[in-house]
Amino acid sequence: MKRLLISLVLAFVLPALALAAEYSPGNGYTLIKTPVRTASPDKIEVVEIFWYGCPHCFALEPLTHAWLADLPSDVDFKFTPAVFGRNWLAHAKAYHIADILDVLDKTHMALFNSIHLDKRRLNSEDDLAEFFAQHGVSKAEFKKQYNSFAVNSRLKQADAKIRAYGARGVPGLIVNGKYLVTAETANGSNNIYNVVDYLIEQERKTM
Repeated sequence: MKRLLISLVLAFVLPALALAAEYSPGNGYTLIKTPVRTASPDKIEVVEIFWYGCPHCFALEPLTHAWLADLPSDVDFKFTPAVFGRNWLAHAKAYHIADILDVLDKTHMALFNSIHLDKRRLNSEDDLAEFFAQHGVSKAEFKKQYNSFAVNSRLKQADAKIRAYGARGVPGLIVNGKYLVTAETANGSNNIYNVVDYLIEQERKTM
């Protein structure tokens, strides 16, 4: 009986210890020097920074959507488009416009697919207006939003946060404003959400 209890304890404790030892700053994730305030202290925030033109972001999308299918109630997930180059700006605006008009469910994956599967450039206001028109948003409404105060405000807010995260590329996952996870730190895109899950568990212990 004693041996059985020891075996059961080892069966549960050792995997947990192995998991805890598996990830550490520089191995799985990077610590953000100064934690960035999240939207709600009652939620664990996960932010994915991305660019529609990035093939690695496109490849991560199926993993992201599979992970989101079982999103815990105490986790708040957000996409944030990055602007690390001049040709990224139009795509970032497209994301924010879709969010403002509540059509992300129609445009988000469709825009990724159009760029990476259909090989459409979609990097200008006119090209994107045409794309949005194909998904139920008039060209006039899209162009009205393109240089609007609301969109420009969101761009500035996103840029400030991304700078605070210390992110230098995409895709990147930010967990609760404290940790940056990339394919490089996680040793491959397929392992990114394993690291994210681990960090979520660490954050739960502090709440």
